[in-house]
Amino acid sequence: MAASLLPRALHIIELLAESPRGLSLQTLADSANMPKSGAHRMLGEMIELGYVEQGADSGQYRLTYRLADTGIRLLANCGMVDSAQPLLDQLAKECQELVRLAVIDRARPVFMLKAQGATGALRYDPESGDEAPLYCTATGFAWLAQFSDDDAIRLIAAQGPIAPELHGPDCPSSFSDVLEQVQLARKRGYGKAVNMSSPGMSAITAVVKAPSSGTAVAILSIGGPSARLTDERMEQYLPLLQACAKKLSALPDLIGYIEPLALNSAS
Repeated sequence: MAASLLPRALHIIELLAESPRGLSLQTLADSANMPKSGAHRMLGEMIELGYVEQGADSGQYRLTYRLADTGIRLLANCGMVDSAQPLLDQLAKECQELVRLAVIDRARPVFMLKAQGATGALRYDPESGDEAPLYCTATGFAWLAQFSDDDAIRLIAAQGPIAPELHGPDCPSSFSDVLEQVQLARKRGYGKAVNMSSPGMSAITAVVKAPSSGTAVAILSIGGPSARLTDERMEQYLPLLQACAKKLSALPDLIGYIEPLALNSAS
């Protein structure tokens, strides 16, 4: 029984991270498939440790900032921000669009760093920490291009069902549609998506590889509104994107931290 508590505790933490205003004890217990009494004891321990707090009026449970502080300290101590952020900032300044770096972790690209270059009202600025859907993003296409078609399908399926209704009008709706985009990324040497992940959004991506192993460890992207980030603009920015990806591949602090994550994903 004790061995099953840790996954349930982590599930509760992840659920609370998606609900910053808090959730009720009953909701958390039901979601974690626990008796209400057991969930109450677990949350009490989390409160004692400083990871959770309970609203005095509402009784809702919510996360404190301790986990966020832990994540910030991890990024600061691993050297990722110090080594990579200046390059992202420079690229964002040059293209005046959103630049993001997705790190490969547990066979999925997770957006960890970003730099916003757009200065006008029309701009794309999602939060970091999101996982890139493999079947409809330039980030997904560029990463999947490193694998065989069979392995690409396996990775897409492991992430969950293809749901074009949640994305843009040109979102792939089948494995064959996704493979067509992956094959194009393989042929071009970079990923590209227009009106796929979101309506009216465009992106191009380049792979960051570990020099020693050749493993794809991260995906660098430029994204923005399609009205501004046109095909012509993407072609103009592509050399800048690829040059920045090459510079990132040569950063020992960055590669030394993220390569083991990517290698574990590949295995």
